[in-house]
Amino acid sequence: MINGIIIKDLVKNQDDRGWLMEIFRQDELEFTPAMAYLSFTNSGVIRGPHEHVKQSDCFIFPGPGVFKLCLWDRRPDSATSGEYLELELGAVRPALVIVPPGIVHGYKCISQEAGLSINLPDKLYKGPGKQEEVDEIRWENMADSPYQIK
Repeated sequence: MINGIIIKDLVKNQDDRGWLMEIFRQDELEFTPAMAYLSFTNSGVIRGPHEHVKQSDCFIFPGPGVFKLCLWDRRPDSATSGEYLELELGAVRPALVIVPPGIVHGYKCISQEAGLSINLPDKLYKGPGKQEEVDEIRWENMADSPYQIK
């Protein structure tokens, strides 16, 4: 495990109408989202890896689709600095994962079907009014990146 990573398995409550899944409760997690977005990722597509300097991400992988989520601890002052964690999430294991700043992260849709993910980051993309620089170190754009998702 990597210090600061929070993983919460999600329960799919299913009946003859379909299903319902609670994805976030403020009485269970000390986290305050600033925005939310959905991402639909085609089979075989990789998003990331990148990291944030100030932002925490709150990813939700409810299904459909299955993702391989890859996490690398780059924080020099962390007890788990240098550690790598790989999780298989989505239809096989619906889960919420909070990724703090300094953790390189990315995911790949590994199912034949496309996959849905949700992110509730604690900072606004590009700040209020989209007037600030993006808080990302984009490792996927570096040819010699030590962070690879296969």
